[in-house]
Amino acid sequence: MRLGKLAIVGLSLVVAVARADTFTIADIRLQGLQRVSPGTVFNELPVNVGDTVDELAVRQLIRLLFATGYFNDIRMARDNDVLVITLVERPAIESIEIDGNKAIKTEALLEGLGQQGLRAAEIFKQATLERVGLELERQYVAQGRYSASIETDVEELPRNRVAISINIEEGKTSGIRHINVVGASVFPEDELLDVMELQHPSLLSFYRNDDKYNRQTLSGDLEKLESYYKDRGYVEFDIESTQVSITPDRREVYITMNVHEGDKYTVREVNLIGELNDVRPEVLRRLFVVEPGQVFSQARVTATEERVIQALGNAGYTFATASGVPSVNEDGTVDVEFVVDASNRAYVRRVTFIGNRVTHDEVMRREMRQMEGGWASTAQINLSRVRLERLGYFREVNVETPEVPGSDDQIDVNYSVEEQPSGSISATLGYSQGYGLILGGNYQENNVLGTGNSLGLGLSVSSYQKSANFNYFNPYYTLDGISRGYNVYFRRLDYDERNIARFSTDSLGVGMNFGFPIGETQRINFGATIEQTNITEGRFPALEISEFLKDNGDEFLNLKMNLSWTSSTLNRGLFPTRGRSQSLALQASVPGSDLEFWKVSYAGEQYFPLFGNFTLRLRTELGYGGGYADTTTLPFYEHYFAGGFGSIRGFETSTLGPRTTNPTEDALGNPIPLGFFDPEGDPFGGNLLFEASAEIIFPLPFVSDTQQFRPVFFIDAGNVFNTNCPSVSQNCFDFSMDQMRYSVGVGVTWLTGMGPMTFGFAKPFNTKPGDEREGFQFELGRTF
Repeated sequence: MRLGKLAIVGLSLVVAVARADTFTIADIRLQGLQRVSPGTVFNELPVNVGDTVDELAVRQLIRLLFATGYFNDIRMARDNDVLVITLVERPAIESIEIDGNKAIKTEALLEGLGQQGLRAAEIFKQATLERVGLELERQYVAQGRYSASIETDVEELPRNRVAISINIEEGKTSGIRHINVVGASVFPEDELLDVMELQHPSLLSFYRNDDKYNRQTLSGDLEKLESYYKDRGYVEFDIESTQVSITPDRREVYITMNVHEGDKYTVREVNLIGELNDVRPEVLRRLFVVEPGQVFSQARVTATEERVIQALGNAGYTFATASGVPSVNEDGTVDVEFVVDASNRAYVRRVTFIGNRVTHDEVMRREMRQMEGGWASTAQINLSRVRLERLGYFREVNVETPEVPGSDDQIDVNYSVEEQPSGSISATLGYSQGYGLILGGNYQENNVLGTGNSLGLGLSVSSYQKSANFNYFNPYYTLDGISRGYNVYFRRLDYDERNIARFSTDSLGVGMNFGFPIGETQRINFGATIEQTNITEGRFPALEISEFLKDNGDEFLNLKMNLSWTSSTLNRGLFPTRGRSQSLALQASVPGSDLEFWKVSYAGEQYFPLFGNFTLRLRTELGYGGGYADTTTLPFYEHYFAGGFGSIRGFETSTLGPRTTNPTEDALGNPIPLGFFDPEGDPFGGNLLFEASAEIIFPLPFVSDTQQFRPVFFIDAGNVFNTNCPSVSQNCFDFSMDQMRYSVGVGVTWLTGMGPMTFGFAKPFNTKPGDEREGFQFELGRTF
């Protein structure tokens, strides 16, 4: 009985206590807030005024508020029926400073910290900082920097703020002491090591940096090793384990790879299965590069997969997949089964452009070969990208083809571009004792106001040249790609001031030309220019000039017609690295002109990718001209010239080739004093041009933007010749290998906001008396 009474009394006390801790909230009071708004707190609280809470509920509320991460301390108390919540906020991050990092850029580190929630104005969490410190150490270890250390310091500032300092001691990358491939017997170990990027220390390791351990590089080497075996028939090759051991001083590592080679297999059967829709199997089978009887090669299997996927993509099956699955037989053969799923045919919903701040959308859209609403063709999408790159307006062009949400047969084609300068502008103001006042200005823009049209204006005044010119070109005069251009010019040139024979010309001309596309990469152009030319002999004109003017007069009105063919498969308009460009042009004055002559010119260049970012460029330029009817030779002011940038570098501009014959007496028969002329004469040019160049384009060290700089090693060869030398000439020569000029050197072109700037150093060879050499050359507005 007594125990029962005690139990009843105890239960009554518990109920009384519970009732004492339970109350109905009349109000909620927040204390201690600084940056966090009351609304944020109330949104996290699951209780409102009028709700009943007890001690258990209060504990749950505290847990919920701690989970927000905003607070260091939370206390809840009761003031009658008012719930009082006292909060101590976590400090805010005022700044983050990183010191000592070289291998990883500060911007990349700050971006990574921000992704983890550590950035200025964010709430500071010590646990996050510690976690980030450990992750940074792991990243440095992955780079082979085992001695790297990360120290963090948190400085408390007024108004509940902190400044974070991260001090990084990167240490040195651990070198490779030895690489061992255990289980390899088919191929010599040296042959296997040559496949890999990581190497044993050698005399060139300081330059190649290939003896420094890096986890990512090792992963790539393991894939290369596996590919090496599987491309030679070892289907069952497997890397069973990899061990990296570090020396006690953490300066060197030992790498051990345990491999299972297996047997060598040949292909017995090649099969095609899967859902092909309307694509015929024999069409895809013709694309196979894996055939029965061959030694199995994973590279051939991969190439076949890519060819099949590309063919299906060109037919509109953008989501198609293809997988070559080898099946090993006991007789040392392997069957390869290509499993293909064409999926649904995809259509293009929309083509969009991103990043073109200047270039109009319609200028880019007219280069599209993939149309909206049509089948999504991989070839047409890539061709459209290449056509954008060939414009020369963009440093980089990328394309993405995301699926349309909620649709299994539509994609969007998004082209993202980065624009670059597409023109040049220059101005000249100076004074020279020999030239007098020099004034000049040139503006050339190949993408005027983003319209895709080109416009050129030029004005130059000096003792050598007084000229004005205007040109305009519209590549899409009609919607189907017919181009139209025209130019107007006036030139008064004194060639004696430009290292050329003593005469001057006054020329006024107007021209117009049209172009017709005859394919994706070829055009036919034709046009006409009417030109009035007046020639004035210098004080002591060369004998060749006097003879020509005596036979033909000194005023000429000529109507010149031109016809040309151009072809270009270059991958970019500026600084290409692949493809070929050719042009063949015929220019002739029409019968009835004061001078009747013709010129044929050819220019070609081709780029060959070598290895890495190295490219070989081959260039040639040929020209030949002559007269017909009453004009016996090509007019001397239409001659070809050579030397300088864009020609044979290392020689002054327009100084190579035949030279004039100096007169011995003036017009009155008086002898001309010795020393008045260059004994070798002045450059006179010729009617035959031959130029050839070979360049190695290489990456500029420490420069990541390869689209802004182009350095080259070059070899140039060529000269100008005359197949119809005047009878009075003493320094004229026909084509001869002995008269060829050569040069070698190095140069770089820098694409600036004012246009390309080119610098070069060249050493000329096989020079002759009279050749004017120039070791260092600079020019604004021209590329190599």
